[in-house]
Amino acid sequence: MNTYLNSLGIICNLGAGKHAVAEALFAGDDSGIRPKTGWIPGHTPPLGSVRAELPLIPDALRGHRDNRNNRLLLAAALEIEPDIRAAIERYGHARIGVVLGTSTTGIEEATHGIGVYRRDGAWPADYRYAHQELGAPAAFLAEWLELSGPCYSISTACTSGARALLSAQRLLRMGVCDAVLCGGVDTLCRLAINGFHALEAVDLQRCDPFSKHRRGINIGEAAALFLMTRETSAVQLLGGGASSDAYHMSSPDPQGNGAQKAMRDALHRAGLDASQIDYINLHGTATEHNDSMESLAVTATFGSDVACSSTKSLTGHTLAAAGALEAAFCWLSLTDEQAERRLPPHVWDGEADPALLPLHLIQAGSHLPAGGRRYLMSNSFAFGGNNASLILGDPA
Repeated sequence: MNTYLNSLGIICNLGAGKHAVAEALFAGDDSGIRPKTGWIPGHTPPLGSVRAELPLIPDALRGHRDNRNNRLLLAAALEIEPDIRAAIERYGHARIGVVLGTSTTGIEEATHGIGVYRRDGAWPADYRYAHQELGAPAAFLAEWLELSGPCYSISTACTSGARALLSAQRLLRMGVCDAVLCGGVDTLCRLAINGFHALEAVDLQRCDPFSKHRRGINIGEAAALFLMTRETSAVQLLGGGASSDAYHMSSPDPQGNGAQKAMRDALHRAGLDASQIDYINLHGTATEHNDSMESLAVTATFGSDVACSSTKSLTGHTLAAAGALEAAFCWLSLTDEQAERRLPPHVWDGEADPALLPLHLIQAGSHLPAGGRRYLMSNSFAFGGNNASLILGDPA
């Protein structure tokens, strides 16, 4: 049974809405990664923060659902609200599910409340424990739209958004839902930023995926929300694969065996050969271990000729939103308004690490081949060796 990504709402540091994000993305605009004070004591790490004004939470939900994470999610949902409302009218409130990936939810607001409690011995009036619950973003969206279908969040670190799409696809194929709102959302928060800094995984300069000078990640924030149905549209979710290395608490299997399994399972489920993939959006975090493992896994599966890029030097690593955001970048390529469908470039210092197997890292101006069906893969590899790969393509 085929499943399609009918609509996309998106917001990140590149802009608000599909058009703004696409133009910045395909141009390789890295101006959205800016040094920020107040996030790591004594440092000004570059962060991919959203600059657009965010919508207000509706009055009826503001008392218990008002946080930045939900406002990011609402911004993405409002972009496709007409399509969502039409799906509700067509299928009914009980036949539409919500599956989201997240890891930060409203923990930044909760952290502020805990700080006030430690200082004053009393919780501030606006503190809500529910802000930090992992299921809160999905619950907010379902409450706002009055949906009563399956509603849950997935939190598997940086694969969460990709796994949300895989879960949504299963709900449709099992007949549990007729439409699913799926994607990922995460917000900048001190807990995550300082946690990665403590692991010595944060680059205090611009990150450089696959460079010999790479030192770690920049962190960003984003929301990407799809309306997925069985109705044919411009982009099909052809297949996906997921695996777990069970190798180490934070490091991937250096041989990339789990990553290879996820990619090969995605190819198998899509009914494709490796040679048919036109582009791979790499996980490409710019950490020492991820880039080494991923270059090995990709070349073992595809060779060294397939077009690739990591977009994290443009957006920062948006954590649980990354899998959905980068699948959205593939969606934008497949639906590009330009005659030659553009691809996201790999923005870096151009100095390859000789210790890594070489990849075909593309520059601005690259585009999908003309004619025939196009197939794009998006990779997400997370803590604990948690791996996910998605394949999006033109419909048959």
